[in-house]
Amino acid sequence: MPAFDIAQEHPEYSASRTMWRRYRDLYAGGEAFRANAAEYLVKRQKEPSDVFAERLARVFYENYVGSIVDWYASTLFRREPIVILEGDDKSARRFFNAFADNCDLQGTSLADFFRKQMIEALVTGKGYLLLDFPRVTRQAATRAEEEALGISRAYLSSFGVEQVTNWSRNPQGELDWVVLRTEQQIHPGIEGGPRKVRRTWVHYDRERFRTYMDESELGKTGTPALVDEGLHGLSRLGKVPVFELQVSEGLWLLNKAADLQLEHFNKSNALSWALTMGLFAMPVVYSDREWDQVISDSYYLQLGPGDRFGWTEPEGHVFEIALSNIDRLREEIYRVSYLLSQSGGSLSKASSLSGLSKQRDYAVTQEVLRSYGDSVKDLMKRVLRTMAEARQDVLRIDVSGLDEFDIGDFSDELDQASRLLALCTESTTLKRQVLKKLAFKYLCDVRQEIKDRIAQEIDNDYSTE
Repeated sequence: MPAFDIAQEHPEYSASRTMWRRYRDLYAGGEAFRANAAEYLVKRQKEPSDVFAERLARVFYENYVGSIVDWYASTLFRREPIVILEGDDKSARRFFNAFADNCDLQGTSLADFFRKQMIEALVTGKGYLLLDFPRVTRQAATRAEEEALGISRAYLSSFGVEQVTNWSRNPQGELDWVVLRTEQQIHPGIEGGPRKVRRTWVHYDRERFRTYMDESELGKTGTPALVDEGLHGLSRLGKVPVFELQVSEGLWLLNKAADLQLEHFNKSNALSWALTMGLFAMPVVYSDREWDQVISDSYYLQLGPGDRFGWTEPEGHVFEIALSNIDRLREEIYRVSYLLSQSGGSLSKASSLSGLSKQRDYAVTQEVLRSYGDSVKDLMKRVLRTMAEARQDVLRIDVSGLDEFDIGDFSDELDQASRLLALCTESTTLKRQVLKKLAFKYLCDVRQEIKDRIAQEIDNDYSTE
């Protein structure tokens, strides 16, 4: 890709950038949302700027979608995914066990890394990760030398959708090439000077990478220059080293709930403002002459002796109608997120009257969780198997778990497993798989190295039967 094209953005990227920012603000809430609240608080027709500024200063945000996304991520990973390694390659086993505890060279476990990928996908619809290897300064003569130099120490890096600026796909939907952009602000030292920003673009195709960089003053753009290029870690496989986690439109939570959350935000702030203003009595002056005396710390209204003043509103009490509408919006946010039973509204109370209804409502949530789990497991398999292929490891890798979300009594599971084994006493393969599944479930929070050792011991115990 020529240097002058590296900063070009994909049309889909340009069209989605504002949406992604809005979704991130809605998810984050807090000061991140307040800093951009002027973009989301609707200004009334002919509303004075000083009144809008006062409303903006008093703005608050009830963040339901952020809690919903975090609930899904934490519930999905309540029990860590199980990485199953089969094969006699001991050095590969050691690497994958260490990799599971520190997959990004920053101390992040594999489960925590993919939990963050899941959150990214629920917020922006997609999550991206880069599978990379250390730069090769010299070729290793043997596998042992390669490991000693750290050349084969693969690691993962996470990228948000805002950093994936351009791409191309083949007819099968696979990436042919992709451009990753990162920005770093450079603050002047004690000597002072202008603040600068350093932008880096890395273009990956199926064999090579090309790195471009420019450094310019904040708010200005420079000219990217090629600073590095070479073969990347998956060049031998002919694969782009960037992987994508994508959820369907129906399971993209922020896309379903964002408009409802913004409507709830505006309605609740409007009601709060009206109630607050109602606490301050407004003086009314009946006079025909000009009035300029200060009589209150609030606004005042001047009317002639024969003038009349009043308000128009729908039939009934507008505050009650607004409060009912706000409650309905909250319930709808939970409903479109498949969590109606947790909304705390009238619909969730009605469903709680029937045990069967409650089970049916939560069954839908569990199916959504399993769908998320399948997407995560599929990505983990692709990443780990590609990594093993690039390292030329002789291992069979599988990923299981992320399909049970109720922490029930373990004795019940033991009882069910015992009954199953009693029915199939001749199958050693069944024994191995059942025992490993029970062990991994009970010891879900131990290190991958311990899990792998237990799996090998179970396999050895039943290998001669």
